[in-house]
Amino acid sequence: MKKHTLAMAGFGGMAGWHYDLIENIDGLSVAGIWDIKEERRDYARSRQIHVYGSLEELLADESVDLVLVATPNDVHKSIAIAAMEAGKNVVSEKPVTLCSADLQEMIAASEKCGRFLTVHQNRRWDEDFLTVKKVMEEGALGEVFRVESRVHGSRGIPGDWRQEKEHGGGMVLDWGVHLLDQALMLFPGVALETVYATLTNVTNQLVDDGFTADLGFANGIHMIVEVGTSNFISLPRWYVLGTDGTAMIGDWGENLKIVRACGVDEGDVVPVRTAAGLTKTMAPRREDSIFTEERPEEKSDIREFYQNVMAVLDGREESRIKLEEVARVMRVMEAIFESAQKHQVVRFEG
Repeated sequence: MKKHTLAMAGFGGMAGWHYDLIENIDGLSVAGIWDIKEERRDYARSRQIHVYGSLEELLADESVDLVLVATPNDVHKSIAIAAMEAGKNVVSEKPVTLCSADLQEMIAASEKCGRFLTVHQNRRWDEDFLTVKKVMEEGALGEVFRVESRVHGSRGIPGDWRQEKEHGGGMVLDWGVHLLDQALMLFPGVALETVYATLTNVTNQLVDDGFTADLGFANGIHMIVEVGTSNFISLPRWYVLGTDGTAMIGDWGENLKIVRACGVDEGDVVPVRTAAGLTKTMAPRREDSIFTEERPEEKSDIREFYQNVMAVLDGREESRIKLEEVARVMRVMEAIFESAQKHQVVRFEG
């Protein structure tokens, strides 16, 4: 296996995460970093990491064949294109840029320069996502008709560039890029027909601090994707409804819980008393007519991302992150903004 050397443009918290990850990957090393903030450069030096004198110096380093772009979203495009024009391959943090037209410029630069461009869609390796995906593929719930995917917090938007529209802030671009990518990966080859969305501006009037999107797929499944930053009681991370059962993951790190029918005829349902009346419809099932189980999360290894990047550069594999998939997610985010602005359903594909 060839040796590869990476340099980091931007050294905030996410780039620090990349650095720690790369230290445990054979065949890949970090030559150094550049960041416009002096405190981040000082922090890198405190860790004995080489700091370039400028972005231009980083791009001129002939030992570097791969550049990680881990800056605020609005400058991903310009740095990535400059890196490719300097003969470097590029890993961009996500969202790769602010709009699908910008992404097409980046793809054109990649093709013109003959350099590899990919996007760090790391949450394809999230174990909760992989667990839900496997259960759906197994058909354990019968015919799935609704999927809900949420992340909830109660602290608003972090107090940095994520609050600023000009830098690509807001939760659609920050978290939506992850959850929407996962949503599309659950239904490979299935057209997304409709998008209906609402945004919230509870703690920030400049960018969205949350959103809810209803995605209508051609297979009849509707998926709710939601991000909230003012939720003091969180709803489940995953909630999957099928004709024979329901699956739920409450939060990251929790087991998947499945409750499904076990084929026993319940016979006549005994009504239950609710607040001010009786109901058969909402009466609970008898214990002998349902089967409850818990499954541990599927295991994954995020190092596979960079291992795949190196294999692509060596000509041994195809990229696991396809740019057409990234572009599709970008278009879904644009459809969410359009739907929220117009207060109407947006036709997407088909």
